[in-house]
Amino acid sequence: MPAKGIQSHKIFKLGKASAKTDIRNLKFAAILKAPPKLPAEFDFDLKHTGIPLPMFRNNELGCCVISGRAHHTLRFEDLEQGAVITITDDEVEAEYFKQTGGADNGLVALDSLKLWRSDGWSAATQLLKIKAFAQINQNNHTEVKKAIFVDVGVGLGLLLPKSAEKQLQAGKPWDVVTGPSAKPNSWGGHYVFCPGYTKQGPVCVTWGQKQQMTWAFVDKYCDEAYAIFDAINTAKLKAAVDVKKIESFLASL
Repeated sequence: MPAKGIQSHKIFKLGKASAKTDIRNLKFAAILKAPPKLPAEFDFDLKHTGIPLPMFRNNELGCCVISGRAHHTLRFEDLEQGAVITITDDEVEAEYFKQTGGADNGLVALDSLKLWRSDGWSAATQLLKIKAFAQINQNNHTEVKKAIFVDVGVGLGLLLPKSAEKQLQAGKPWDVVTGPSAKPNSWGGHYVFCPGYTKQGPVCVTWGQKQQMTWAFVDKYCDEAYAIFDAINTAKLKAAVDVKKIESFLASL
C-alpha cells in the first residue's frame, strides 16, 4: 500500500510509510559517553560550506527516505573525504526502486536504515555503508540537539498535517496551528534529514531547500527519529559516544 499523500502535491512528494518499531534498536541515550556542551544554535553547513541542496527527484517520486539519505551522505563524505561528492538523481532513483521493488509506494524508514547499514548503496559511483544508527527520543529536545551537534545529523519521520503544506508554500516555519488542517498525517508521511537546529527547533533539508520547524511541531508530528553513524573517527564524536557499546551492539546482530 502506498505511503499516504505520496502524490498529493505537484512538486512536494511525500513517501514515508508508517513507522515500524523494533525494541532491539540501539538507543542513542544509551551510548552517550560525555554529553557535549550544546550551543544555543548549530548548523553543520556553516562550517562545511558548499554542500548543495538538490531535489534528488523528490519532486517526481515518493523517494524522501532515499533523498534524505543522499543529503545525509553528502555531509558524511564531506567529513570523510574532505570534499563534496556528486550524487546523481539516477542513483537516488535506482536505490529507491531497488528497495520498493519497482513501485512508487514510499518506504519504511527503519527498514531502509537497516539496509543502509547491512548492504550500503551506490552513490557517487562508490558503495557507501553506515556503521550504525541509533533511535532518538524525538520528544527529548536535548537528545535531538546532541545528535545534530556531534555531526551525525538526525533523520526525522514526520506525519505532516495539511497546514505544513500551506506553511511551506508561504515560506514559513512548520509550526502547530489549530483547526482541521492541523490533524497529524492529514497531508501524509515524510522523512527529512536535519543538519542543524535553532532556538525555534530543528532545521531540515527537504525538496531542495532548508525548512525550519518548531519544537512544538516536532512534539506533535514526529513519530520516529534516528542518529546515524558513518565512521566514528572525529574527535567530537569519539568524545561523545561509547564506541565499545556500539561495537557490542553490532556484534550481537
